[in-house]
Amino acid sequence: MARNAAVERKNLITVCRFSVKTLIDRSCFETIDDSCSEFTNFAAILEQVLTHRLKGQVNWFGFESPRSFWDFIRVACSKVPHNCISSIENMENVSSSRAKGRAWIRVALMEKRLSEYISTSLRDIKTTRRYYEDGAIVLGEEANMLAGMLLGLNAIDFSFCLKGESLDGNSHAVIDYTPYLKFTQSSESISSDEEELRTLGSGSEGSTPENLGPQFITDEHSWYNKCKRVEQKFRLALEQKGYLEELVRLREAQLAESVAQNKIVRQRMEEMDLNHKLEKEQLEFIILELQDQLHSFQSLEQLSAEISLSSTSLDPLHPQKEGKEDTPSLLGLCGSLTSMTSYKSLTSLKSSECLASPNAEINSPGLTPF
Repeated sequence: MARNAAVERKNLITVCRFSVKTLIDRSCFETIDDSCSEFTNFAAILEQVLTHRLKGQVNWFGFESPRSFWDFIRVACSKVPHNCISSIENMENVSSSRAKGRAWIRVALMEKRLSEYISTSLRDIKTTRRYYEDGAIVLGEEANMLAGMLLGLNAIDFSFCLKGESLDGNSHAVIDYTPYLKFTQSSESISSDEEELRTLGSGSEGSTPENLGPQFITDEHSWYNKCKRVEQKFRLALEQKGYLEELVRLREAQLAESVAQNKIVRQRMEEMDLNHKLEKEQLEFIILELQDQLHSFQSLEQLSAEISLSSTSLDPLHPQKEGKEDTPSLLGLCGSLTSMTSYKSLTSLKSSECLASPNAEINSPGLTPF
């Protein structure tokens, strides 16, 4: 069982690599669109890779229904800046989840960001494990190979129509393996076979003038094979050049983004340092203010204590008992006694005034003048 899963993953990754190479070869001669058989096969292979061991969707009754890879891409690629997820969700002629996934492949290729989308989604390990079972290609070591081989497609200009039968979500994607199963003899082996035939012919009938014609023919074929080899090397160099240019462009974009993020982080750190300094100065000022208030409160308390001591020492009616303060009951008693004494002195003063009045002496009936 483990061997079958490993072989299946290896076959899909190998076929995907072959399809990318054939797609790059075809792009050197014509524009890639929906009518290109190489692209149709590549889209089917990529769909099979992204659907490999994808978990089903559990309904209310506990049964699993098949799910499209678009459900995973929609969640995992939502963090990509300036992504096309919302625009695909709002497309009117695309309704099914499978059709949206196929539209996403075409839009990502036209944006030259398919590798970026795939690498970003694969970095989200939590979401990937939620949607895929163990043993899936996107959870294995083949995931990094997939993101790397798709990077070369950024050098191709794609042109797709998002309103056609290619986005039909009812039909399953079928891979055509026949272009990759054909045996093509290399140019080196062809030239070696011709040289062997030439040597065999020259050994038997090489001295006769009748063999001059076939020799010129074989020489012509050898020049053709050499030209073919040079053309293949040129295509390979062109592909590598496009791949390296795209890789440099991607790295430059990542470097610029890192520099911008670093600048933002530095600005935030400087702002935080400035805010911390201001807060520190404010706290120091508040501490000094509180210390001044505390000293003023202490001086006021000391002054109030001195005033209270001086007032108690000057009050004659306030009894002092060896430094002990009077209780409220004693104070009340002293107050009542003081009021009674003042009342008695007032009545006696009035009576004495009445006795000292001359009118009272004349009108009094108990006294007669001599």
